[in-house]
Amino acid sequence: MSESQSLVLGCAEKSLTREEVSFYRSEMPWGFILFARNIGEPEQIRDLVAHLRDCVGWHAPVFIDQEGGRVQRLRPPLAPNYPAARAVGALYRDSEEDGLRAAWLMARLHAFDLARYGIDADCLPVLDVPVEGANDVIGQRAYDREPKIVATLGRASAEGLMAGGLLPVMKHMPGHGRATADTHLELPTVTASLKELMNHDFAPFQALNDLPAAMTAHVVYQVIDPANPATTSGKVVDEVIRGEIGFDGLLISDDTSMKALSGDFRTKAASILAAGVDIVLHCNGVMEEMRGIVSGAKPLQGKALERATRALAVIGGGDDSRESELREEFAQYFEAVA
Repeated sequence: MSESQSLVLGCAEKSLTREEVSFYRSEMPWGFILFARNIGEPEQIRDLVAHLRDCVGWHAPVFIDQEGGRVQRLRPPLAPNYPAARAVGALYRDSEEDGLRAAWLMARLHAFDLARYGIDADCLPVLDVPVEGANDVIGQRAYDREPKIVATLGRASAEGLMAGGLLPVMKHMPGHGRATADTHLELPTVTASLKELMNHDFAPFQALNDLPAAMTAHVVYQVIDPANPATTSGKVVDEVIRGEIGFDGLLISDDTSMKALSGDFRTKAASILAAGVDIVLHCNGVMEEMRGIVSGAKPLQGKALERATRALAVIGGGDDSRESELREEFAQYFEAVA
């Protein structure tokens, strides 16, 4: 890991091309991320994960978005379809005890599903708190519209992943729920006051500021930095994420191939790292874009390396002896899981 660049990169298909192998070996990303396009048969997934790690010569972390609902990269027969976070939030409103248990169980089951393929980091929990009129890009992915409920269920979910030896990555810090545009397509600007943001949008992240890793939001908070989204804003990273929220874990950018960020890929990567974000994420596996990203990257060192090392310490050690028992228990809450 000492030679790693401050990067998490995707790949294009279900197996690596010679060009990709050569590229990863020379550029040494710290980690990798998988999407549905990379997912086929069980042995293919295991082979791909092993090949990615072989390229960099160590057990690099492999990330995925496995939330449940519409954001779930592993589907049957590889993993069950799980309910969206909002369904867990609705259960919590009926019974706090049941909702908390279901949140923990669902994350623990994600860990079973992912670990058997060698995937060891899940971009979960979603701690965004939607408001009326916000874009539906978060929507049902949020546990609730009440910050305390989001924080409570987010904590249970993170603990479920860690109990299974997976690294949780909370998103999208410091808060995406108020955004009126889909950041995959354009850059949203949030005009709420700092007090509103602190009490509502930022509150779940502050409550979970001891967790090991987080992903940024490609969102402009006009009251803090009207010129830059959080991902490239030194002011948001320093004053809000590290300051007000008090998060000193590993900070990873949201995907740099999303349209919300402007500029060429070298500029994007350099701006993200200059803002104080630890790791640049690029997801789509397009080689030309990745070459731009790596040209703006830098070695993982100093505080960023310390945070990465702490995050990796969470990985491993899950006990698989109770899997069937925990699946049966979860089915009592959500019969439709299949």
